[in-house]
Amino acid sequence: MTATATPALGRTAGSAAGNALAGTGRLLRFSLRRDRVRIPMWLAALTLGNVWPAAAFPELYPTEAARRTAIATMNSPAGLAFTGPEHYLSDYHYGSMVSHQLLGFVVVFAGIMSVLVVTRHTRAEEETGRAELVRAAPVGRHAQLASALILAVAVNAVLAILLALSMGSLGLEGMTWEGSLLYGAAHAATGITFAGVAAVTVQITAHSRGASGMGFAVVGAAYLVRAAGDAAGSALSWASPIGWVQQTFPYLDDRWWPLLLNIAAAAVLAAVGFALSLRRDLGAGLRAARRGRPAASRPLTTPLGFALRLHRGMLIGFAVGTLLLGASYGPFLGDIEEMFPDIQVLQDAIAALGGATVTDSFIAMVTTIFTIVAAIHVVITTLRPRSEESAGRAEPVLATGLSRTGWLGSHLLVALVGGPVMILLAGLALAVTGAPTVDESGLFGKAMAASAAYIPALWVTAGLAVALVGWLPRATVLAWLFVGYVGVTGYLGMLLQLPTWVTGLSPFSHVPRLPVEDFRWTPLLILTAIASVLIVIGLYGFRRRDLETK
Repeated sequence: MTATATPALGRTAGSAAGNALAGTGRLLRFSLRRDRVRIPMWLAALTLGNVWPAAAFPELYPTEAARRTAIATMNSPAGLAFTGPEHYLSDYHYGSMVSHQLLGFVVVFAGIMSVLVVTRHTRAEEETGRAELVRAAPVGRHAQLASALILAVAVNAVLAILLALSMGSLGLEGMTWEGSLLYGAAHAATGITFAGVAAVTVQITAHSRGASGMGFAVVGAAYLVRAAGDAAGSALSWASPIGWVQQTFPYLDDRWWPLLLNIAAAAVLAAVGFALSLRRDLGAGLRAARRGRPAASRPLTTPLGFALRLHRGMLIGFAVGTLLLGASYGPFLGDIEEMFPDIQVLQDAIAALGGATVTDSFIAMVTTIFTIVAAIHVVITTLRPRSEESAGRAEPVLATGLSRTGWLGSHLLVALVGGPVMILLAGLALAVTGAPTVDESGLFGKAMAASAAYIPALWVTAGLAVALVGWLPRATVLAWLFVGYVGVTGYLGMLLQLPTWVTGLSPFSHVPRLPVEDFRWTPLLILTAIASVLIVIGLYGFRRRDLETK
């Protein structure tokens, strides 16, 4: 048996050695199996994120006068920065409205999805050591990256088909089938471009979070460059992959050729990623790791200090992001009274907030956005212990004298404090950048109070996440579904006129919307009590259940 088996094994190994893509198909099927839940959720969210607002446009802009008002509102540097090129305003029917107001924003999430897909199936596999086991089999050196890129392309292609079918079936004025095909292809082209970006970032750093963070930074930079170019009416937007897809003008000119820039950039980036992978060892990054201290600092030897070190990069990134988010809304405060005077649905939404000044109502509305971003940070931080457990790093830590409650509680404390810090930073940036545009001395107090009121709701989010970690660790994806639910109901609930019972299920809907509503202690105390109960339940469950071991 040895004589016959050895040549066969030798031929297999030799074949793999001579083919850098050997095993790509099997790795692709394995990736599809692992992401059988994640991918449908992403596709459903991105499709719904386009279809739902588009279907609401006839209510938002029911008359020609409302559309003219929208044109006047959008035709300003600030309006174009938030939407897209001025050319869309030349014929502002529902189709061009969809492309103008949604395309440049939703494609950001297509880019984030692609970055996560590529990072998850490449750098994360190396970081956990699974890639080394896979490469011990007859698998080519480039198979893992190739399968991840093929998966990202396939997912974006499915997204393009779903968007084309769903948007075309709405039957709104100006929304042709050709435009719908281009609209879907624009999302796919953006996602494929940023998949190429991820193919490069995963070669630079040895950590999956670092690779994802660099990819997200490129997505954010592309959005800001596009916004700056459109606001100034300059060619700067052509320096951004997001600017390229907006130059296709779906439902208006239906130009396909700018997408070739996205495809070409993706191909070049992918080629660079493959070339860079040959210049590093498996599990290592091109960027050399800094040499650490001979001995750990005193804070690092404590559970909280160690948790802060693990979350340091995420804390800094979210802090900068929330500051920029708040600063982006501040300059609008002085002009908000004139922006939406004739759009009845928005007037109804403002009236539902209490009928106060439009500026106060706007502060209450954008604070909801700040809260959603802070909730994302809370969930990421609270679920970090679960990822540490899945990667096998929790077991050696808990084998020391550290208790389970102390270990999980240290990460939870970072979430309980970090989330409020994020929302307060956004409120601070809103007040600082908005103060020069409004003649109101109490703006700082209003913005900070409106932000602080949501802190108990953030604690409920952390409580739900830790309860899942403690009792249903394999169902932690429910925490992300919760964030998506509160995001949709909080951000679009009033504009889309969702039923009260739908929005009432969200803890965020029970927070007094300062400064247009009176401050009330009762709902905040109840939310704090609910969060406390969930936290106790989660910590108790984590103490009792078996730890996942490797």
